[in-house]
Amino acid sequence: MARTDQTGDWAKRFSPSLDEMESLTIEAFAHLPAKFRSLCGDIIIQVADFPEDQIVDDMGLETPFDLLGLFEGHGIGERFTMVTGEGPNRITLYRRAILDYWAEHEETLGDIVTHVLIHEIGHHFGLSDEDMEQIEANTD
Repeated sequence: MARTDQTGDWAKRFSPSLDEMESLTIEAFAHLPAKFRSLCGDIIIQVADFPEDQIVDDMGLETPFDLLGLFEGHGIGERFTMVTGEGPNRITLYRRAILDYWAEHEETLGDIVTHVLIHEIGHHFGLSDEDMEQIEANTD
């Protein structure tokens, strides 16, 4: 039996750039349930290739590929204790770690980005794993 070409348009595609990953992330955030997004206020969402060395050291990571995303700031229980000079809440997704994870699993890149966003937001706002699974199930 002859094999058919399964590459489609992948033969000429590159992995997503930082800008493309940021666009995918913004799109994923926009499709989260409105009530969940409202927890975030004026959160900054950004994409970097890897976490800074200080984060890798502070978290005791073996490699920078061990971290898909990071929330920095104040959770819902701490939102009124912000110290002057501290920045706003921020989520960083790490492109290279996400792409590595994507290559090893049977999930779409969009689903992985959505999952990371939900978990970075959810853990820092006191949501349980069950709550986050429900949010994922209700994401368009």
